[in-house]
Amino acid sequence: MKLTALVEATAYRMHVPRWAVAPTSGAGAATHGGRVNRPGVEALYLALETETAIREYQQVSTLLPPGTLTSYQLTAVPVVDFTSGYSASAWAPIWEDFYCDWRELWFNQRVEPPSWVVGDAVIAAGAKGILFPSSLAKGGTNLVLFTQMLTAPDVLEVFDPGKALPQSQASWS
Repeated sequence: MKLTALVEATAYRMHVPRWAVAPTSGAGAATHGGRVNRPGVEALYLALETETAIREYQQVSTLLPPGTLTSYQLTAVPVVDFTSGYSASAWAPIWEDFYCDWRELWFNQRVEPPSWVVGDAVIAAGAKGILFPSSLAKGGTNLVLFTQMLTAPDVLEVFDPGKALPQSQASWS
């Protein structure tokens, strides 16, 4: 694995407005799993560019559902740098399946996605997350952080100086 340090980096995420009350939580992805986290593993999926965050939120829909674009300031050391993609000379063979259709495998076939094995290996190696190219935003970079792996001096702060994000679910009752 190629490791790098993210120090005083900025990242972005579009949140479903109802769940913007917990912008640094990875609990939502832990509920059903995600590309590289199996159910029960908290993960926060971010983007390094605003356009990438929007495209990832929109997915393949032609319409953009309501969302709350949020900025983060973070330091995470180390993270895996998979931004150059798979190369047999640099990565274990399991990484070739990083972009598998994990939803099809898990929800339709009930087969463990190989990308979850990648996530397990990253966590076992002590890395805090993975940088990887977006498959939805050409030239964009995603970052998944395993929030339970973050420890001092790691930092994950949502930028909300005016306290505009909802503070509880009371807004939605």
